[in-house]
Amino acid sequence: MPSYTPPTKDMQFILHDVLNVTGSDIPGYDELEADFTSAILEEAGKLTSGVLAPLNVVGDTEGCRLENGVVYTPTGFKEAFEQVKEGGWPGLDMPEEFGGQNMPYVIGTAVGEMFSSANMAFTMYHGLTHGAASAILAHASQELKDIFLPKMVSCEWTGTMNLTEPHCGT
Repeated sequence: MPSYTPPTKDMQFILHDVLNVTGSDIPGYDELEADFTSAILEEAGKLTSGVLAPLNVVGDTEGCRLENGVVYTPTGFKEAFEQVKEGGWPGLDMPEEFGGQNMPYVIGTAVGEMFSSANMAFTMYHGLTHGAASAILAHASQELKDIFLPKMVSCEWTGTMNLTEPHCGT
């Protein structure tokens, strides 16, 4: 069975030795002490290597299926999605006012890299939601943000891909 070893030490090196995040003038970066980022990356690493990576085979073997108008995900995907939601991972870099953790984007990117490397198909579930929520955050009225973002940041509601490719039929 394939395995995934999260590159947490490499990420720590990039964050602290290359980017010197705590020495940056970017708001929020000064709070990214090495012990703090290590804890986040290590927990993400446990989830990605222990839960998400093993689901690659299941996803490839079973895939999703539609039966009587109901979509079923591969065995284990629903439980893994609940773990991701409970851990607050979809809202890692989203504003606290909508239920996020308000971490700097660089942390969301590092965690996202682990999620995608461990299981890209699974990561699309909450990744597409993050993209849709980001579009709402950037362009919607406060009223729409208040309606949609709390449920999207928690992944109670999910989103879809936001793109237009007229030459592809979308």
